[in-house]
Parts: sequence; C-alpha cells; structure tokens
Amino acid sequence: MTVRLRAHHLLCVLTYVGKGYSPALVANCDRVAARISAGEYILLVAGPDDICAPLLNEAEPHCNKESATDRDARAAEVVARSLGQPLQIGVRLRLDSPALARLRAGFAGRRFTEVCAGCSWSELCASVARDGYADVRIRAKDIAPNEIR
Repeated sequence: MTVRLRAHHLLCVLTYVGKGYSPALVANCDRVAARISAGEYILLVAGPDDICAPLLNEAEPHCNKESATDRDARAAEVVARSLGQPLQIGVRLRLDSPALARLRAGFAGRRFTEVCAGCSWSELCASVARDGYADVRIRAKDIAPNEIR
C-alpha cells in the first residue's frame, strides 16, 4: 500500500506526537504514522490526503483552502532542498532513517519556519523538536534506502 500525503504534511509528520483536532483525527494520524514507520511508500498528492480524511466532512475543511495549498507549495520546495532531490506531485518516496534525520535536523534548525508560519500547531511542533523528538510517533525502521521515483 501507499500513504497519500500532501507536501506540508511531510513536515507535520516529523513532529506528530498523538495530538490533533479531534479523537478521530488522532486515531487516523496514528494509523498513518504506523504505516510510514513500517516503511510504506508515500505518494505526494495535491490537495486533501490520507491525513485529511476525517476533516473532510466539516462544513469548510481547511484542507481545501488556498492557505493549505500555498503551504504545500512552500513545503515541497524546502523538503526537496533538504532531501537534495526534486519533489513534485506524483513522486513516491520513503521516509527512511537518513531522510527522517535530514528533515528533522532541518526542522530543528528552523529551516522550515516560513512554511509553518501561521499554523496553530507551530509552537507544539517547535517544542517537540527542542525536546529531541522524544515522543514522536514516526520512527524509521531499517528499510531500503530512500527512493524517490
């Protein structure tokens, strides 16, 4: 199987510690985190993804707003720079240990602050990074090296 993620959620999953907007979202994010940790491929998508699923029944889900799309564009750029590889819609990748380490180092080094500016979760995520990612739900196992295709 493949986890479908929008670009800015590649950053969100770095600091995910089991908190969310609702119990349904937390349960869903836990399932997604377990799949990524198990080494499933991630397919980069435009718009709502596997994380957004529980929010799409809301009257005006923020997943469909221009602000989320703008955040995706900025995230794709910084993630591509951190991974040293192009990143566009339709790319498949794995978050192996080296990729997670590079992205988390970038997050802790505040290289992604422009993407996260204005996000209601940015303080929590910054705290998780300051604490050394101790309680994060995504842990890379020894999987095949990151392959972007």
